[in-house]
Amino acid sequence: MASLLGRKIAILSADGFNEAELSEPMQAVLSAGGEVDVIAPYGDSIRPEHASGNGGAVNVDKKLEDADPQDYDALILPGGRAGPAFLRNDENARAFAREFVNTDKPVGAICHGPWLLIDAEVVAGRKMTGAREIRAELKEAGADVVDREVVIDGPIVTSRGPEDLPAFCAALIEKIESMPAPSGPDGVAFI
Repeated sequence: MASLLGRKIAILSADGFNEAELSEPMQAVLSAGGEVDVIAPYGDSIRPEHASGNGGAVNVDKKLEDADPQDYDALILPGGRAGPAFLRNDENARAFAREFVNTDKPVGAICHGPWLLIDAEVVAGRKMTGAREIRAELKEAGADVVDREVVIDGPIVTSRGPEDLPAFCAALIEKIESMPAPSGPDGVAFI
């Protein structure tokens, strides 16, 4: 049974995310005993693509400017088009994602989520996948692009889209579990 007890996971997103690509990995982390903070550059909530009214809105736990990658064990980047497009143009978002990769903390990016990793300049030389529409750009940025449901290269776990969510969530949970056990406030490792 998966156990992420003592693990804190950041989900970085913005308006226009794919609802399933945020909610299913979040539920997988929570079901495995981990904690989740939804982080966004603005606002108290973010809305999924194709939302009407406040339907599907997700509460933001922390604004990006107040979030520190050192406080988290892993990062999840949901897809959708508008959310990832917004984040890739935000220097704080690029720096946030870059810090996870540079410190070998797991990063799960699905569908258009890898856009942020392209602009964070961390994809060169890595085997990756993503939505069909971004594969050429991944390749131009130096990634070795493959068409598989889930690809793991170092700390980065990527998938193509919603149809790959079961494999993506399983691989991401396994990747996070494989990290050294976090310590509690008294310095004793969670097991």
